Amino acid sequence: MTILVVGGAGYIGSHTVRRLQELGEEVAVLDDLSEGHAEAIPGVPLVQVDLKDREACIAAVKDQAPEAVFHFAASCYVGESVTDPSAYYLQNFVATLNLLDGMVAAGCEQFVFSSTCAIYGEPETLPITEDLPKNPINPYGRTKLFCEGLLADYERAYGLRSVSLRYFNAAGAHPSAEIGEDHHPETHLIPLVLEVALGKRENIKIFGTDYPTPDGTCIRDYIHILDLAEAHVLGLRALREGRARVAAYNLGNETGHSVREVIEEARRVTGHPIPAVEEGRRPGDPPKLVGSSALAREELGWKPKFGSLAEILETAWAWHKSHPDGYGS
Repeated sequence: MTILVVGGAGYIGSHTVRRLQELGEEVAVLDDLSEGHAEAIPGVPLVQVDLKDREACIAAVKDQAPEAVFHFAASCYVGESVTDPSAYYLQNFVATLNLLDGMVAAGCEQFVFSSTCAIYGEPETLPITEDLPKNPINPYGRTKLFCEGLLADYERAYGLRSVSLRYFNAAGAHPSAEIGEDHHPETHLIPLVLEVALGKRENIKIFGTDYPTPDGTCIRDYIHILDLAEAHVLGLRALREGRARVAAYNLGNETGHSVREVIEEARRVTGHPIPAVEEGRRPGDPPKLVGSSALAREELGWKPKFGSLAEILETAWAWHKSHPDGYGS
């Protein structure tokens, strides 16, 4: 039976599609291509639908009659969610509601959800574990938390079982350099740093150098894109084997890397100087955010294969060098 990957033409979705194909799964993609790229999923059946179009969304899911659904089609920029919360509630919550109703109509009961550690807000302790209070401090985090609430309700009412995966920063690219990260505009640190190495930017800005961290810059959690894809596949396995009904797991490296560490490692990997300009702090940036993956390792058997910052940067650099203008679509 088909696995329907919603948002499968995007960054995380396309890498998950590739992994499912490697495992011999039958895959179809549902994507409106507002941010995704058809070039990232060559040969994969693509249904172009806007999830916010309720009737079209439900009809598309019923037509595919999938065994399981993976959901990556969300807006994910914190700052934008603050200035335009309406768009985020529509894309992240209402669209997910439509998708779930399509699953119920199609009799599909297995759902793997791309959530976020932003649902914890400013955590009380680090690394972040699943039992910490959920207090999101921005609309993006709240929309994802509301979606997780939907999943609990839909399991009780309709028997729709789910695995939610919470993480911060996806990074890196497929080792083949055939698919990678291509956002417009780009806001993520690693591709921005690599754009400097490519000569597409003059410098990289460091926002805040006086944080209570070893080098004064913010520390964040980076997970290789293929390790994230593998976690989603393991989530499906848990659903298929009946080991999950409404489960949620954090995915983190438990240590994190500072902005300066990322820039310095990028200089080593690329062989370029990568000038940096120090700026003041940005409002709302916590000093350190890292997640614990202990529960995912124990219950899903998740074992990241790309554990080092160097491996993340090397694969990302190979992609950006071979695709300096992204997919070009």
